[in-house]
Amino acid sequence: MGIHTIKMPDIGEGIAEVELVAWHVKVGDVVAEDQILADVMTDKATVEIPSPVAGTVLALGGKVGQVMAVGAEVIRIEVAGSGNLKSASAAPAAKAAPVATASAVVEIAAPPPSAPAPVKPSTAPAPGLVHARAPGDKPIASPAVRRRAWEMGIELQFVPGSGTASRILQQDLEAYAAQAGQKQVASQSDQRYAQRHAEEAIPVIGLRRKIAQKMQDSKRRIPHFTYVEEVDMTELETLRARLNAKFGQQRGRLTVLPFLMRAMVLAVREFPQINARYDDDAAIVTRYEAVHLGIATQTEGGLMVPVLRHTETRDLWACAAEVSRLSEAARSGKATREELAGSTMTITSLGALGGIVSTPVINHPEVAIVGVNRMVERPMIRGGMVVARQMMNLSSSFDHRVVDGMHGAEFVQLLRGYLESPATLFVE
Repeated sequence: MGIHTIKMPDIGEGIAEVELVAWHVKVGDVVAEDQILADVMTDKATVEIPSPVAGTVLALGGKVGQVMAVGAEVIRIEVAGSGNLKSASAAPAAKAAPVATASAVVEIAAPPPSAPAPVKPSTAPAPGLVHARAPGDKPIASPAVRRRAWEMGIELQFVPGSGTASRILQQDLEAYAAQAGQKQVASQSDQRYAQRHAEEAIPVIGLRRKIAQKMQDSKRRIPHFTYVEEVDMTELETLRARLNAKFGQQRGRLTVLPFLMRAMVLAVREFPQINARYDDDAAIVTRYEAVHLGIATQTEGGLMVPVLRHTETRDLWACAAEVSRLSEAARSGKATREELAGSTMTITSLGALGGIVSTPVINHPEVAIVGVNRMVERPMIRGGMVVARQMMNLSSSFDHRVVDGMHGAEFVQLLRGYLESPATLFVE
């Protein structure tokens, strides 16, 4: 028997280090050739590391959340034969394909396809098993699972997890509730007023760490100012309803977003300093004629910003279709690196949760972001009469180093004019 070491491959694009975000094996596991061992992340790209050999895991090279250099030892596997331990130091790191997708999963340094890895049996506990974690061993679960556990009155500390690294899944909650019985669940629900003392330390790793770093960098480097204006959307909503009634079946239904995107395309022609990126290290502002709009999108893993390129060339339905495609790609983890880079401005919207006012954070190195708040029907005075109107606020932030306050306000007022008189969106 010998020992085979696997080192962190060169992912390309000048990347020198990556973050270890998940292990799919543990010491003692028997792995098959081509089986996925771990996930690492660089930028917003999650990349799988497969095993080029079959054998038994002897040691893991790092902990989840650890930053590892390219060429660092990832794992040791006991294999039949001599292994590669003696020559590992002299062998160059495996060269990976330079393709990595944000939040998508891409295989690197993979050997030719072979027999698929055996499917591991479920590790769900047998019915009736009482499961309690050791002190300091915190349960791992997604926000959706935690919310569901709260609704069911279940303490996650006592739920066995069947996912990777004992992560608690939805089916684990259902199994726990079934074996505990309705009486136990009801009993737990009755404790909602009892004192609670549990604490949970959640490491900020992976995509969440990248988001945190990006937001911190944006707020640290950019002196934001936010300008809020209300917009009467009544006429636009009437037009949108007519277009959807006439063309919705054939061309797809329109939301407010494509109209706002068209308004932004027209408005930046008069305010080119807003469709720009600022390299503050080189003290250079680059203005763009092309409008590449970033669409802030909430995913299960966190906030991502896919980019709708050349918005200036698209009509309402083309914008709507591309926004739908990009959002779905981001949420499903299939957005490519190219689809997540190169925006010149960003739109952010919380939809029905949009509130009255927000203070959106600029997507560095851009200099502006337009935020869409919730649309509500409100009484307004028009011609001395109180009438019901569809009102919506725009909350927009600007980089005060590049955009003067007056110009930011004038830009938003121009957007307002286009939206309140939607026919002007189509007159040039």
